[in-house]
Order: sequence, then C-alpha cells, then structure tokens
Amino acid sequence: MKAINATFTRGLVRGSTINVCDNSGAKKAYLVSVKGAKTSRGRYPSAMIGDLLRVSVREGIQEMRKQLFYAVLVRQRKEFRRPDGTRVKFEDNALVICKDEKGNPKGTIFKGPIAKEVSERWPAIGKVAKIAV
Repeated sequence: MKAINATFTRGLVRGSTINVCDNSGAKKAYLVSVKGAKTSRGRYPSAMIGDLLRVSVREGIQEMRKQLFYAVLVRQRKEFRRPDGTRVKFEDNALVICKDEKGNPKGTIFKGPIAKEVSERWPAIGKVAKIAV
C-alpha cells in the first residue's frame, strides 16, 4: 500500500451507508471501521479516498448480507485537493468490496469512474477500472 500525495478531507464517518460500485453482489454497505485510522481518544474514525475499510453489507444478495468484508473507498462527495491545485469531487460516495486485506477486488466490473489516487495506491483495483479521474 502506497502513500497518497494529495490533501484529503476525511468525508465519511463510522456508521455511514455507502453505495457499492462493483458486481460482487452487494448494493449498500455500512461503514464499521477504518483500518489504520489514528484519532484522538473517543473520536470516531473517518474515511477518505483510498482507505481500507471494514464494512457490513446491508443490501445485496443473501449470501453477503450481515457479513463483514474489506473494502476500498473509490469516490467521495467531499472535495479534495490535488498537488497541482485542482479540486476534485464526485457526485456520490462509492466503494469496492475486496477479497482480502491486500486490496484484491471481489468484483470484475466497476460502475463509474474511480479516483486516480486509488489506482496508484491499490494497483489491483486500478487494473480492473475502466475510467480513472
């Protein structure tokens, strides 16, 4: 996992419901925790683009519901700033379900674009993505 060189605002808190943008069988997921989040004591961890998350599937196929999976956040509504000064924001929050902690995606097709920072940090997700913005 590589570091990201953009200035991100952490846009999603624990307890958020996020759309799933792959064909793994899940439709909506509930954010349980953020892996490696460092916060002050008592503060809920929040997530930004490229973070590895622990999610519980709330809507989708019966075999996946009420189970915990790893996921990577690929789009967020809250704008973030890139090193060249441009600001980027997407129209929805979306994540990709992963098979393991290494970021290998469970699905084979992603709906919509993903941030280019995600494809740099997680090469396995970058290979499957059609559009990286």
